[in-house]
Amino acid sequence: MALLLRGMAAPQPARDEVLGNSADYDDEIEAIELARRVSASDVGKETLERLELTFHDLAIKYPTVAPQELLGQVRKYALYVTRLMDAKKTLAEHRQLLVIGGWFSLLGATLHIDLDQQDAATARLRTAMTLARHADNSEIQAWCFETDAWRVLTDGDYSKAVELSATAHQLAPAGSSVEIQSLAQQGRAFARLGHSNETYAAIDRVQELSATLGTPNRPEHHFQYDPAKSLAYAATTLAWLGDPAAEAYAREVISRLSPSDDVSKWPRRVASANIDLALSLVTTNRLDEACDSAQRAMLSGRVAPSNHWRALEVVRAVEVRKISDARDLREVYEGMRLAISPSSD
Repeated sequence: MALLLRGMAAPQPARDEVLGNSADYDDEIEAIELARRVSASDVGKETLERLELTFHDLAIKYPTVAPQELLGQVRKYALYVTRLMDAKKTLAEHRQLLVIGGWFSLLGATLHIDLDQQDAATARLRTAMTLARHADNSEIQAWCFETDAWRVLTDGDYSKAVELSATAHQLAPAGSSVEIQSLAQQGRAFARLGHSNETYAAIDRVQELSATLGTPNRPEHHFQYDPAKSLAYAATTLAWLGDPAAEAYAREVISRLSPSDDVSKWPRRVASANIDLALSLVTTNRLDEACDSAQRAMLSGRVAPSNHWRALEVVRAVEVRKISDARDLREVYEGMRLAISPSSD
């Protein structure tokens, strides 16, 4: 007979305890809750499977759905997982619930970073790490360090980003998506530090690992590395290093992902590539083209608050050179900064 874990809550929580008051009523949660009540335990296999599927659905929506909208969904399910922690369940169900809760917390942290909500991001990362450690899940732990590396990199702490990425890589299961992503993150940080040898080595290693990974069934999934992403990663990393080769990579990303101006599948990646292209064009002193590319990115509405600093680098570089388009570019930037923007990919 399976060993059951019991919390302080009653074996069958009342609907209001699970769903909240009538103003918070939600059909999706109600559907999961109904399935849960027919299982032998207070959690049950079907409930866990539904929660896993929901997490994957939300992670797949990440590239196209505005972060503030997606965050609302993540909060709802993370709260539901929290309430199930006190329910009667087997040891296996408890561990699986910890893993699911860790994934929801990690995705929530990512969205908070995109929205430049640093305190909330830190809190959710700590929760994700705690749950992952209790579940002995090294993959989520590695993603926590990798995600934190991106957070501190956007804040300008490049040395810390190198350290966090290295820790993520050490924890990452061999052949996993986070193994590749942690290397990519470290390469970006090396580029910001101007460490060219380490940067090129990281780019080569990412491309090598990406080539053996194969294309996932749903490349949009934020936590499943898409080998095609290595091209965009190289564009950003080389642009930050000041390597003129970044231009060709950025143009290739834009060409592949936005045929006939249809960027519905990878809108953030295209916006990021346009910023990379602009930065590269500034390096080669083609300022009019740089302004055009930067404006295209900012007017797309797809540059996240966490990436505004990247666009600002182009704006300031153009302003220093005092060209006629600098004022217009600054106005576009300020307009973007005041608007609510979707997250980056």
